[in-house]
Amino acid sequence: MHRTHTCGELRTEHIGQSVVLSGWVKTIRKFGSITFIDLRDRYGITQLYFNDALNVLLESNPLGREFVIEAKGKVVERSNKNNQIPTGDIEIEVLEYQIFNASAVPPFTIEDDTDGGDELRMKYRYLDLRRDVVRKNLELRYAVSRATRNFLDAAKFMEVETPFLIKSTPEGARDFVVPSRMHQGQFYALPQSPQLFKQLLMVAGYDRYFQIVKCFRDEDLRADRQPEFTQIDCEMSFVNQEDVLETFEAMAKYIFKDVKNIDMPDAFPRMTWEEAMRDYGNDKPDIRFDMKIKNLNALAKGQQFPVFDDAELVIGIAAPGCSEYTRKQLDELTEWVKRPQIGMKGLVYIKVNTDGTYKSSVDKFFDAEKLKEIANTCGAQAGDLILIVAGNEALTRKAISELRLEMGNRLGLRDNSVFKPLWVIDFPLFEYDDENARWIACHHPFTSPIPAHIEWMNDTSKYKDIRANAYDLVLNGTEVGGGSIRIFQKSLQEKMFAALGMSKEESNLQFGFLLSAFEYGTPPHGGIALGFDRLCALLAGTEAIRDFIAFPKNNAGRDMMLDAPSHIDEKQMKELGLKSVQ
Repeated sequence: MHRTHTCGELRTEHIGQSVVLSGWVKTIRKFGSITFIDLRDRYGITQLYFNDALNVLLESNPLGREFVIEAKGKVVERSNKNNQIPTGDIEIEVLEYQIFNASAVPPFTIEDDTDGGDELRMKYRYLDLRRDVVRKNLELRYAVSRATRNFLDAAKFMEVETPFLIKSTPEGARDFVVPSRMHQGQFYALPQSPQLFKQLLMVAGYDRYFQIVKCFRDEDLRADRQPEFTQIDCEMSFVNQEDVLETFEAMAKYIFKDVKNIDMPDAFPRMTWEEAMRDYGNDKPDIRFDMKIKNLNALAKGQQFPVFDDAELVIGIAAPGCSEYTRKQLDELTEWVKRPQIGMKGLVYIKVNTDGTYKSSVDKFFDAEKLKEIANTCGAQAGDLILIVAGNEALTRKAISELRLEMGNRLGLRDNSVFKPLWVIDFPLFEYDDENARWIACHHPFTSPIPAHIEWMNDTSKYKDIRANAYDLVLNGTEVGGGSIRIFQKSLQEKMFAALGMSKEESNLQFGFLLSAFEYGTPPHGGIALGFDRLCALLAGTEAIRDFIAFPKNNAGRDMMLDAPSHIDEKQMKELGLKSVQ
């Protein structure tokens, strides 16, 4: 055997034993005629001690960083114990060793605090994966996967694999497409989700399905997006919304307990989409802190201040303990909201001073009594700072939402060790696309209206008011899962396609297989898909999902290690019936 123990396993109870360890040389420290080496593997680090005699051999057969070696020796007690590692009370007095493989000098230091930049570490990802911080991320990912499977198995869910080469369908993000050699001029698409297959599994009678599955979307990237990602995909038959929420709330609590040893005894709060937009300015509210948005139209208008009088919406928040902000800090906040990605023309402030007085940037237009009314509406206390923006409703609501989160960051209110989940429900079923002059699905075209609004599908004038039987699981201001009760009757599904502007011929061309399946006894069903990479990142207190993917793409969607995507040769192009257009 090349090892009797791992490098993270030996303790004082093993002292005196003869052992064999194998791993990578992490560090080499020479002290005169003796040498100490830290040997690393996936499980930890063990110090090796080379005495005078073996040190001579080291000089003729030297070791370097990241060499792969085998060391045989005895476990002895360390004289200089290291309480920073679990094996720090012992070391191995090496009697013999062999080099399996030498290593070139690594392009960056393989330490948690590495000197390697993102692109360099992505190019040599197999080296980056040796770092403890990355290993711990992948261990957490595995723990979440294991907990998920254990919970769903106990709840009688069955894992079923679905195809990766499927038909391209409209709606949603752009598909990645794959040309067919056998059917030239035709293309497969990689699935954005197994949505249609899991519904067909419900038709087939597999009433509790799940899959931890790769999905693909050709969209612009950011910290919490990758072109290929993993989701926990689940579907259930003979259920209503309450059944789904109870099941997956229980799963989330199980994962938190199993992976983080965090108990969540209370029911997750529930909030309608309208409440979320009103109080937080977005549909994935961070409820770790309060600072709710308040509508100030009634108080702010009619004071001969054009910025407010001409605005569609005037809204504000009260930032706790910020009344001492200096003019420089307030100017910096004003410039922050004027950035192109926020889009406001300015920012109004009101200081609620600790002596009971008010100071604002609009003192010329608002007297103390009116400022007090605004402060009371915003729930401001002495020492707070009220921040107000005004303008177009959609833009202003988005701006105050971002400003609220920014103030939460600045005030340390978004503690990544605190977890605050909630359900957001009752989303709109449709939104109107002005550019294309048509209705589009807010979720996807297989989402059912809430039961009370199904009849409204016959009246186009009510489309804007129809609520979807849909729900999102939100954690710390991030959507980690979304789902819905599905349409399961052919007639209602045809109405949905028609509402989205699809002719009968188009709907049959794209989704004829689903409409046909609905003719053969379809149970009521619903489900949810949770972003697996995103959940892992949040559990670790970050938003960067690529840190939890073994071989991720960079922000431009490139695999720096493989140098992909790349060109294919002319022979392959010809076989596929393709021509390159530069």
